[in-house]
Amino acid sequence: VQLQASGGGLVQAGGSARLSCVASGSIHDLYTLGWFRQRPGKPRELVTTVAPGNIISYADSVRGRFIISRDNANNNVDLQMDTLSLEDTAVYYCNAQYTFYSFWGQGTLVTVSS
Repeated sequence: VQLQASGGGLVQAGGSARLSCVASGSIHDLYTLGWFRQRPGKPRELVTTVAPGNIISYADSVRGRFIISRDNANNNVDLQMDTLSLEDTAVYYCNAQYTFYSFWGQGTLVTVSS
């Protein structure tokens, strides 16, 4: 399985961006899909996941502003990001995990400007 993330770029504070991640192989519905990010000078952190049964969790820092959605038929997971702040500037990575299998996308940079 290979994951390809897209949708990053430069966004003004308060604006929105949408990231998309497409899997080259089949991502069955038992995978947990998620988005992580790495802000400058900080370790990679969990942003949000959607587990089987559409069980969704968000980091406190993004809850209410970000929405994750998955489409198993098209092997993709999207991240809608609203009300972006400077602190959301990061490289965003998509992830697909099932038991001991874990696949990562290449990362897409989101830069929020004032």
